[in-house]
Amino acid sequence: MTTQVNEATQTANQETLLTPRFYTTDISALEKIDISPVQAEWDQMMSEFEGDNNVDHFVRDESFHEEVQPLDPHLEKEFVDFLISSVTSEYSGCVLYGKIAEQMENPEIRKLMEYMRRDEARHAGFINRTLKDFGVAVDLGFLKREKKETFFKPKYIYYATYLSEKIGYARYITIFRHLERNPEKRFHPIFRWFHRWCNDEFRHGEAFALIIRSQPELTRGYNRLWIRFFLLAVYATMYVRDHTRPEMFEAMGLDPTDYDFEVFRITTEISKQVFPITLATDAPHFRELLEKLRQAKVSMDAAKERGGIGSYFTRAGCALSMSVTFVRLYCHPVEKNELPEQVRLAASW
Repeated sequence: MTTQVNEATQTANQETLLTPRFYTTDISALEKIDISPVQAEWDQMMSEFEGDNNVDHFVRDESFHEEVQPLDPHLEKEFVDFLISSVTSEYSGCVLYGKIAEQMENPEIRKLMEYMRRDEARHAGFINRTLKDFGVAVDLGFLKREKKETFFKPKYIYYATYLSEKIGYARYITIFRHLERNPEKRFHPIFRWFHRWCNDEFRHGEAFALIIRSQPELTRGYNRLWIRFFLLAVYATMYVRDHTRPEMFEAMGLDPTDYDFEVFRITTEISKQVFPITLATDAPHFRELLEKLRQAKVSMDAAKERGGIGSYFTRAGCALSMSVTFVRLYCHPVEKNELPEQVRLAASW
């Protein structure tokens, strides 16, 4: 029997270049993680997880409903799309961390995964309640059962999760600081929650920073090529995706290009705690190539919308252009970085 799901759930269940994915990994390999090289910093971080300073954060206060206002249809569409992408991403982490915790015997890693599952479940639930206000809540149970999972080796999980959590922090804090200075641009009350929320993202990234730094081989040799790949993939995906929401950024009083490069700047500074290389995102040629990648994706989507035989060749040409541009971005010079002796950072941006 086919389960009927709403449009939001169908969107969350899609597999495209820009939609968040669900992941699975080799849990037996995670059992071998030895965090003793970073034990002191690890213990301090775990105490913070246990303290749970966000236990009361994800509760909507009385003023939440008072601040909700009708949105222009185009803005509402983009904002809902943003929320669907966000809830899918948060719930993806919840599902992955939960599966690891359930099967893990390594007590250090199991406890971490339990804490992170707790946090991500709160995030996903909070976003989904906002979607429910728009009448389009995502069926998270359906996603858990039906969404296709992508297998990643543990080290790929480390790189990708570290970056997604840190760039999530940079995104949230940049929006929060901007709307703090320009409260008239806060078109929805959920943005008021971004400050303490992003501290969860930051701490999650700290956990994976310590896991990576506990295994020095992960930042040496050919693994630097993988670091380079994941940095570029995360930045490029964000750049292309954010430019599909012009109404939302205009409503916030932000230019998506300026916003993205500010987020890249923050993420680059943070990532120096764990990555021996960073991308030269401020280099004019890098920016030009990123924009070329975006324009090729716009042309591809337009051709798909038109349909017909001619669109097939147009899309193929755009796909080739995107591939070549990505390779050129990958080959763009990087900046080297000496890893600090102390790994952990404070969320000070």
